[in-house]
Amino acid sequence: MSFSLKTRQESINYLKNHSVDVLIIGGGITGAGLALQTAASGMTTALVEMQDFAEGTSSRSTKLVHGGIRYLKTFDVEVVSDTVSERANVQKIAPHIPKPNPMLLPIYDEPNNTFSLFSLKVAMDLYDNLAHVTGTKYENRVLTKEEVLEVSPHLNQDKLLGGGIYLDFKNNDARLVIENIKKAHEDGAHLLSKTKVIGLIYDDHHKISGVHVEDVLTGETYDIHADVVVNTTGPWSDTIRGLSKDQTVTNQMRPTKGVHLVVDYDKLPVTQPVYFDTGLSDGRMVFVIPRENKTYFGTTDTDYTGDLVHPTVTQEDVDYLLKVVNNRFPKRDITLEDIEASWAGLRPLLSGNAGSDYNGGSKASLSDESLELVIQSVKDFEAGIGSKESIEQTIKKAKTSSGEKEVSASSVSRGSSLDVTKDGLVTLAGGKITDYRLMAEGALNLIASILKENFGREYHLVDSKRYPVSGGEFDPTKVEEMTEVFTKLAIEQGLSNEEASDLANLYGANINKVLSYDKVDFMGLTKAESMSLMYALEEEMTLTPVDYVLRRTNYLLFKRDRLEKIKEAIINAMSQYFEWTQEEVSNYTKELDNAMSESFLSDLKIEG
Repeated sequence: MSFSLKTRQESINYLKNHSVDVLIIGGGITGAGLALQTAASGMTTALVEMQDFAEGTSSRSTKLVHGGIRYLKTFDVEVVSDTVSERANVQKIAPHIPKPNPMLLPIYDEPNNTFSLFSLKVAMDLYDNLAHVTGTKYENRVLTKEEVLEVSPHLNQDKLLGGGIYLDFKNNDARLVIENIKKAHEDGAHLLSKTKVIGLIYDDHHKISGVHVEDVLTGETYDIHADVVVNTTGPWSDTIRGLSKDQTVTNQMRPTKGVHLVVDYDKLPVTQPVYFDTGLSDGRMVFVIPRENKTYFGTTDTDYTGDLVHPTVTQEDVDYLLKVVNNRFPKRDITLEDIEASWAGLRPLLSGNAGSDYNGGSKASLSDESLELVIQSVKDFEAGIGSKESIEQTIKKAKTSSGEKEVSASSVSRGSSLDVTKDGLVTLAGGKITDYRLMAEGALNLIASILKENFGREYHLVDSKRYPVSGGEFDPTKVEEMTEVFTKLAIEQGLSNEEASDLANLYGANINKVLSYDKVDFMGLTKAESMSLMYALEEEMTLTPVDYVLRRTNYLLFKRDRLEKIKEAIINAMSQYFEWTQEEVSNYTKELDNAMSESFLSDLKIEG
C-alpha cells in the first residue's frame, strides 16, 4: 500500500474537509504506537509530526529494548517485571526488530559500584525468573575474571573480580517507529510528517476541537479538526501544553541528553554488548555495543535546557565517554579522530521521576535486615517453596525508597503520565521505549471513554499484544527460521548472502514488497540498494536523503564508508523520483552534507 508524497497530499486534502476522532501530535514511538492502536480499533485517526517520523528522540536511543536489570540493585521487582513483560510483548508484535543479544556485565573492585558479584548473581537469577528464561539457552551465567577476559579480552584486568552474562535485546529504534506508522496507515490513519502544530482550535464550549498546522515543506497553513487531541511529543510535551488556555498547566518535563559515539569494530572489538560502571563513582553505567562492523558506546545522560530540536555532541560529552571507555579498555587508545559517527538525543523524563535516570537510577540502598529477607525469598522461589508474589510482598516491606516515585493513578507505566487539561488536551508523556505499547494502550482506553461519554461512540478496542506491526506478521517463536526463509527469497532474486540477510533483518515479512521493486535500477546503486530506496520512497514516506540514510536505514551511523560512495547516487535517484529543481537538489545535498559532518564531529576535530 503506497505511503508516499502522493498519499501525503491525499491525506492533507482529506483532513482539510473532514473531522477525525483522534488527532495525535508527535510521531515518535509513543505517537506511532498510539496511532496503530486507535486506527486498528476503528477510530478515524490523524497524526502530525513537525520533523520526520522518529526524528526527535526515537531514533536517538541506545538502540536496545533494555530489561532494566539496574533496578534490581534495589530489588525493584515491579519495575523489572513490567519491563521484561513489555519487552516480550514488543518482541511478539515486532519480531523482526528486537533480537536477543546477551549482555556482559563485568564487576570491578571499586567504590560505589552498582553491583557486587554476590548481588549481581541474586539480581540475574531474579531477572531470569521474571523474564521466563530460566532453564533456556539464555539463562544467566556468573563468570570468573578469567572467563570475563575470554569473552572480552580487551577489558581492563586491574581490579576485575568477575562478571555475569544475562539476556538483553538489541533494537532498531527508528524502524520500530516506522513499522508502527506503516501499520496505522494500512488501517486508514492519516499520518503527516513535516507538519508543525502552531496553535489549538477551540469550540463554542471552550474545549479543544483541533489544531492549526503549518506544512513545513510548502509553508501552507490549515486546520485539522478532531474530537480528541493527544499530545505525544516527548521532550516537547510542555511546549504543546503551553498552547492550552488552561491556566493551571505547569511544566512537567525534565529532558536529559544522551550521547553515543561510533568507532570501527577493529578499534574497539567486542563480540557482544558490555555494560559497566563508569569507574568514576558517579552512579552511571555505560554500554559498549557491536553493530554492523562498528562499535558504539554511551550514554552520557545530563540535564538539558538547550534547543530541543537540535541537541548536539559537545567536547565535554566526548571527553567524558572517551575517559570512561579508555579506562575500561586501556590498550585501545580511542581518540576523537577515531570517531566515525555520533548522535545526541533527549530522554523525555518527567521532572518528578529523577530516580529513573537512565544511568544513575536510585541511590537508595536496602538495610542489611531487608537485604537478607529479600535474598531468602529469592532462594525460596528458586527452591520451589516460594512465589513471585511472596518476593514482591517482601520487597514492599523492605526499608528502602523506590528508584522512581510511586505510580500515580494517572500513570500507564512506571515513569510515565497520562492526563487531561480542563480544556480537553490529552497528554501522554515520559516512559521508556520498551513501554511504548503499554503507554499507548492506557491512552487508547482513555480516548475510548472520552468518545463514548462525550460523543456517544463506542469501539471494539484492539488487543495490541497480538496485533503485529508492519513487517511483523509472522510467528514470533520462529524468528530465526523465518529470517532464513526471507533471506532465501532475496538470494533467489540474485542478491548476495550478505545483502539478502540485511534486507531480511531490516524488513521482516515485508521482504516480498521490497523485492517487488527488482526492476528498479538507480545508477550508482546496487540492485539491493535500488530496491531498498524505492521501497522507502513508495511505502515508507521518505521525503529527504537524511530521512533515508539515518532513519529508514543505518548508513549514516554504521555504514559511513559505503554512504560516502553512494550519497550522490542517492540524491540523484531521489531527484529523479521527486523531480526536484536544481535548487532543491542543492539544498538537500547541503542538508545531507551537514548531517554527515555533524555526525562525524568535524567541527570538534577542526578545533582540536
